[in-house]
Amino acid sequence: MNLPYFHGAPLGRARFKAEPEDFIVEEELGFTPSGDGEHCLVWVEKRDLDSNDAATRLADALGVRRRLVSHCGLKDRHAVTRQWFSIHLPGGDSPEGAALESEGLRVLEVTRNLRKLRRGTHVGNRFTIRLREPDFALEDARARWAAICERGVPNTFGTQRFGNGGRNVEKALAMFRGDFVVRDRLLRGILISAARSYLFNSVVAGRVEAGNWDSVLEGEVFGFARNRSLVLPDNLRGDEAARFDAGELELTAPLWGDGELQSVAAVRELEAKLLGTNEDITRGLVEYNLRQERRVMRVRPGEATFEKEDTDLVISFSLPKGTYATSVLREFAELV
Repeated sequence: MNLPYFHGAPLGRARFKAEPEDFIVEEELGFTPSGDGEHCLVWVEKRDLDSNDAATRLADALGVRRRLVSHCGLKDRHAVTRQWFSIHLPGGDSPEGAALESEGLRVLEVTRNLRKLRRGTHVGNRFTIRLREPDFALEDARARWAAICERGVPNTFGTQRFGNGGRNVEKALAMFRGDFVVRDRLLRGILISAARSYLFNSVVAGRVEAGNWDSVLEGEVFGFARNRSLVLPDNLRGDEAARFDAGELELTAPLWGDGELQSVAAVRELEAKLLGTNEDITRGLVEYNLRQERRVMRVRPGEATFEKEDTDLVISFSLPKGTYATSVLREFAELV
């Protein structure tokens, strides 16, 4: 999908992820572990290692089943990432951090918590990204970064959601038709998510192209970027447009599923039109028992910084969980 740009075409090219240290991700848990309880929480730093492999290593080091190790989300593999894992150890002592370490996995802290970590428990992630040897002017880079931080970017799903060559949507369609039998539950979920994300991106792209993705229309469903709660059209206070202008609320687009669109009036008509060419996907998602949900259409980098280091640019920012740093970067530079 060739998504439109809100801030204009990328300024130029820059080298991206030349080394794992060029892409640092730190999970923001959003709460302080209780310090006691059945669950051992381990704060780790991973280098060039994905989250599922790290969880398996922790389970093997302790001699426990893999299902007893959980984490909040999946982090990039080709990166340096810091995230929490929880291990269910009722009645057992917490291990020494050194006993859990292996190549590419370093333990930074060990504590306890009353509850296990579940997918999406965290509130967000902080990114520190080095863009090497950009071929565009520093003044232009500062201005573009300031505009991105002030006005945000379309909160589209990144390319990693769609698999190699973007073929996950094609596979999902084959699965919906019955031409592709998927018995693996994890793979089935990945394909369904890709198809749903494609529809979301389609609606956002349509509104960006129409110039109304950041303008309040009649019948909007508003949402909060950090906690994903919604303000439905039948529950408005009357000050939603002002709160949107102030950045307290965002506009949303549908995550398709069974039931009617939660938008009304002009927005429902617009969304139905944008989705109407993808009835094979909408029908397939309904058959897999997904329900209507919403996702905010804009994401704003928080606590953002911008620095020049020798010939490189280093930017740092926080994003809510479920959003993509690459969706921010695509409005800044072409990554090579």
